[in-house]
Amino acid sequence: MQKQMKSLIIALTCMTMPVMAQKTDLVNPIIGTNGMGHTFPGACAPFGIVQVSPDTDTIPHNINGVYQPRVYEYCAGYQHKDSSIVGFSHTHFSGTGHSDLGDILLMPFTGKLQINPGTADNPDSGYRSRFSHDTEISRPGYYEVLLVDNQIKVQLTATERTGIHKYTYPTDQKKQLILDLNHGIYNYDGKVLWANLRVENDTLVTGYRITNGWSRVNYTYFAISFSQPIIHYGYIDREKVNYPGGFRRFKTAENFPEIGGRKVVSYFEFKEGNTPLEIKVALSAVGTDGAVKNLQAEVSGKSFDTIHQETNEKWENALSIIDAKGSNDQLAMLYTSLYHTMINPSIYMDVDGKYRGIDHNIHQAEGFTNYTVFSVWDTYRALHPLFNIIKRDVSTDLVKSMLTHYNQSVHHLLPVWSHMGNENWCMIGYHSVSVLADAITKGLPINKQEAIKAMVSSSNIPYYDHTDEYKQLGYVPFDKSSTSASITLENAYEDWTIYHTALLLGDKQIANTYKKRALSYQNVFKPSLGFACPRYKDGSWKENIDLLSTHGQGFIEGNAWNYSFYVPQAPSDLIRLMGGNHCFIKKLDSLFTMHLPDKFFSKTEDVTREGLLGTYVHGNEPSHHIPYLYSWTTEPWKAQYWIREIMNRMYRNNIDGLCGNDDCGQMSAWYIFSAMGFYPVCPGTDQYVIGAPYLSYMKVNLENGKAFTIRADKVNDKNRYIKSVTLNGKPYKKAYITHQDIMNGGELVFQMASSPNKKRLFTEDEKAYSLKN
Repeated sequence: MQKQMKSLIIALTCMTMPVMAQKTDLVNPIIGTNGMGHTFPGACAPFGIVQVSPDTDTIPHNINGVYQPRVYEYCAGYQHKDSSIVGFSHTHFSGTGHSDLGDILLMPFTGKLQINPGTADNPDSGYRSRFSHDTEISRPGYYEVLLVDNQIKVQLTATERTGIHKYTYPTDQKKQLILDLNHGIYNYDGKVLWANLRVENDTLVTGYRITNGWSRVNYTYFAISFSQPIIHYGYIDREKVNYPGGFRRFKTAENFPEIGGRKVVSYFEFKEGNTPLEIKVALSAVGTDGAVKNLQAEVSGKSFDTIHQETNEKWENALSIIDAKGSNDQLAMLYTSLYHTMINPSIYMDVDGKYRGIDHNIHQAEGFTNYTVFSVWDTYRALHPLFNIIKRDVSTDLVKSMLTHYNQSVHHLLPVWSHMGNENWCMIGYHSVSVLADAITKGLPINKQEAIKAMVSSSNIPYYDHTDEYKQLGYVPFDKSSTSASITLENAYEDWTIYHTALLLGDKQIANTYKKRALSYQNVFKPSLGFACPRYKDGSWKENIDLLSTHGQGFIEGNAWNYSFYVPQAPSDLIRLMGGNHCFIKKLDSLFTMHLPDKFFSKTEDVTREGLLGTYVHGNEPSHHIPYLYSWTTEPWKAQYWIREIMNRMYRNNIDGLCGNDDCGQMSAWYIFSAMGFYPVCPGTDQYVIGAPYLSYMKVNLENGKAFTIRADKVNDKNRYIKSVTLNGKPYKKAYITHQDIMNGGELVFQMASSPNKKRLFTEDEKAYSLKN
């Protein structure tokens, strides 16, 4: 999944003394808002369900069932290249390669009422407005822009469950507002199943809408509080209701307090004057009463400026988990990455603990915060392991949320890719087992027996990804699934996490079963080829496999060249399967240097030339561990070279600054780990494989009150090679550090040099974990 961006006009002030600046001043939220970054520039609180942000176009997902390719650009609703804004909606994904949401869109205006958004080519044909990046300001928890057409200044901030708008209209103009309940991201004709509005009084509106999209049935309830009284309102339903029932006796189009329909666009008018209009929009998945409670608890009696200040302080505290030294661009990239890791997953419950479960019943969270937006195929690799270091309380709640998902699932399955009380079934595998395994290994306080039960159940759903045939044959057959080799490789790792967890819990029966399943990767390595290759149910191999092609070769979001390196649980055995140490190094070298012709990715919407390093595709997550595999070879210094190349080329402080979709923080988590100088190649172990530090100084301020510091005084693009390492003042010879090394606090010091230390090799005991047959 992919992303690239351009120049930027944004408030990145206070950067002349980066070490002394507030962390929020170093964040650049615009990174990823153009090309395929799919991030949004608006306002949110850490892990908040509300992300109030501008949407710049309304490309439908499909027209009469025909997919519209341009919609992919609008996964987050915003494109920096656009010159008009449709409005400001309250829910967005951060850096996903597919999308949904864009709920509850507001747009201030003056003059003639228009109930459709218009088009980018002709903004005057609708309620949208032109804008200039010169007037945009984006910081954590704050967004500002001037709507040029009506000269309305827009300011946005947010709490966890509420979006707050401040609109400054021209003093001689009537204040008017569109509330479009038909707008959405990845919209299509008929996505809104029903929308409803109640004008409770002249300053409070409540309502809901139910949509059918990537989230099969998404209930979004809201409560909207206005700082000034409504003087006139009305609506239009752009889809005629053929049977209005008893409502036909009323003139519902104007000043009627109960509004309902499938394509509802409503409008509100307020008196002119020089006092800005402040609007507070609280969301709930439970009901309008829950939205009102959220409104009252989080923002009642508070001004826009007060809420903005409080949210800024939340971000400052969240980002202060890491202190660092570096150039302005390096620190902007580091703290923007850290910011990205704290957008999704998102809190999904009301202030009283009620939430909508995966069974669509209303549940009460007891002793934990319920979360949603689990892009697990992406985030199990680095985001969740990062949380197990820097956000252990959040990580504990994430695991408990996954377990409630399992308990409510009719499939008895942990999340695959879930959001807003729905399983959307995106991507492959059952990677939540990795999240649970890593949490148990890292000592989080969760119910271990419940966890292993959920892990085993998730790995045995016969109709999911051909698990029945995978268990029977030891691989998924190509004649049953076009992505069979990918599924087999990923299932084998996931089964290893169950094996390893069972060992920790002393359950030999489960351990024995899953050790055999963890070796299933061997069944898709074709001996004469030296690469992973799909095979058919009768045991025969796919002939004439194209190692460079992503399509029709047995893999998903990757080709055989990249996916064949996906055996994180057994790198030593992978080296054997690929021909031994010398051959393995040669293949790794070739991956990073060989040319990939355009024809192999020109029709793949989330891969561009900028995201490639040779044939290595950093924007697609299955490759993220690959540079660290040099650690198991006789040339570990090559990891130190390529990791810095990836960081320099694939992460830049500009609009096109990401080489792929951030995927709910996974790309950013990779950057943070790699900047520290190590990475969780195999989540579920307690080990982080050492690569090379990127900055001269980083300090992780742990929740237990201790600090772990990484120093590399002379590190730079030239001095990228490790000469020697010490941990707490003592020479350190291993290729990895442990989780406990970090949590104990202390200091990891790297002596860097401009040429590799080829004598710094590792014995078998010094290398990181690798499963033995």
